[in-house]
Amino acid sequence: MDITKRNRLLDLTRLTSRAGRPLTGVDRVEFAYLSHMLRHGPLWGLVRTSLGYVLLDVAGCAAFRDKVLSQDWGPADRLSRIKRGLDPMRARAEADLRRLCVARCLPLRLSAMLRRHLPSGLTYVNTGHTNLTDRVLSALRGLDARVSVFVHDTIPLDLPQYQRPGTVERFRHFLMRTARHADLILCNSHQTEDDLARHLAPDRVPPMISAPLGLDLCQPTKAPQGPWTAPYFVTLGTIEPRKNHALLLDLWDDIPEAHLLICGSRGWENHAVFERLDARPPRVHELPGLDDGQVAALLQGSAGLLFPSLAEGYGLPPVEAAALNVPVLVNDLPIYREVLGDIPVYANVSDRYLWRKEINRMAADHLSGQTRAEQAPRFAPPSWKAHFKAVLTLT
Repeated sequence: MDITKRNRLLDLTRLTSRAGRPLTGVDRVEFAYLSHMLRHGPLWGLVRTSLGYVLLDVAGCAAFRDKVLSQDWGPADRLSRIKRGLDPMRARAEADLRRLCVARCLPLRLSAMLRRHLPSGLTYVNTGHTNLTDRVLSALRGLDARVSVFVHDTIPLDLPQYQRPGTVERFRHFLMRTARHADLILCNSHQTEDDLARHLAPDRVPPMISAPLGLDLCQPTKAPQGPWTAPYFVTLGTIEPRKNHALLLDLWDDIPEAHLLICGSRGWENHAVFERLDARPPRVHELPGLDDGQVAALLQGSAGLLFPSLAEGYGLPPVEAAALNVPVLVNDLPIYREVLGDIPVYANVSDRYLWRKEINRMAADHLSGQTRAEQAPRFAPPSWKAHFKAVLTLT
């Protein structure tokens, strides 16, 4: 079937929940699917709000996309005040959705709303690990809909000690629903396919397709100024235990000639690292809230990206740095071997001597003007065009 003729219903609950906050990797995937599917309609959008469900037509989906891009959300409405404790930006986003939607309903009326407005046999696509509930699946069955679910990784089951309370069980339920009800599982890598096969019972593995994520490489703008001098390194991502900022803080006393820029907001369950950062260790600088252009500019001027993460489903920061021809030092994870090949320097995080040695070498190379990235073949990142060519022929 021609991919431009399929009726699709894209779940936009995750993007709505992130209103006013920088987009994470999973958010960017949902946004990429929204942007691409708008060019290959007909498209509808489904959002679970704090007061029920809203349904967007293609015009509403386009307006929602523009709101996410601009973050120019309208004012909260009277209904927003019913839900106490709702984040103000999310309240404004949900009010906008009520103004943009073609229909909205309380949870008990979801099936009736979808039957009234949507054609039978459409494809529902969920990319955000959210809103794949029994209620939604039951309503979709009433439409004889095909269900495609993007599973980004199995990290909550593989590293439960690094998850927020309740995350592991929620993810386990999400994965079991996916195994029972999905007609197709979308994966970002063969590594994720292998991980899913390991966690799911052999008789409960739906068809899967793997397609590398595309890269929307942002043009560098103006790098923020600070007390750091060359050479400096960048580490990028939410400050949470899995990202392993603790390793870099442990090493930095032995990196006397370089500064460390930590670009990312503080996350959860990482109090020891937060205390160390609050003590303002020398040559370590915390830079939350930067936009993509500022981060790209910092990367371009750096001696390299350091990424000692303990686990990744895909890991966009090393891919972004490699696309900018910036040297990359990463933990030796299979996903990087699959996506980046020989581009990065690999060092197991258990080998602190090797990490210290490579960081000092990268700093010296930067000062001398000789970087490994300049000598290596130019990295050609995966494209969204190739991703959707593979995925949308089946969804």
